Amino acid sequence: MTPSVESTTLTSASFEELAREMLIRLGEDPAREGLLRTPNRMHRAYEYLTKGYSEDPGALLKKALFTVSYDEMVIVKDIEMFSLCEHHLLPFFGKVHVAYIPKGKVIGLSKIPRLIEIFARRLQIQERLTTQIAETIQNAIEPQGVGVVIEARHLCMMMRGVEKQHSAAVTSSMLGCFREEEETRTEFLALIRDRSNGV
Repeated sequence: MTPSVESTTLTSASFEELAREMLIRLGEDPAREGLLRTPNRMHRAYEYLTKGYSEDPGALLKKALFTVSYDEMVIVKDIEMFSLCEHHLLPFFGKVHVAYIPKGKVIGLSKIPRLIEIFARRLQIQERLTTQIAETIQNAIEPQGVGVVIEARHLCMMMRGVEKQHSAAVTSSMLGCFREEEETRTEFLALIRDRSNGV
């Protein structure tokens, strides 16, 4: 099938040219003062907001694995997260809570927020983001179990559609003992709800 002239033109157009075209189709004048540099700013912004595509989450964790005899729950909670919804390219944002019970190896604490950022800096849905974080940790250190909970607010719900400004979506992924043992899962959920143990 031969591509149309329009699709060939779009394929060869620069990001800035496509952004100018979008402004025109929205009814704006890309030549007016306030919009002159908007296509370039959009290009740089989207490059940053989707930089996770060029980063390897597995390689990140391999650099920060440590052998330990510790076998109690490790929790990193209230990690701020920002991402773009793949359906409307509108932001969603919130907090991520991660827990695991080691089985010989732990991850450097600073790498867990970095791991979250790698996956969040892609076009996402919250459900997939939650499972990607949990499965990557599970594959990296093979712990007794992993639990991930994300609480997020979506601008695609707040600004358009149902326009519910105070709604939040909560997703979870429980692997290993977090899925199989109610006591472990309950302890994790209780600890992330308890704001008194925050720093």
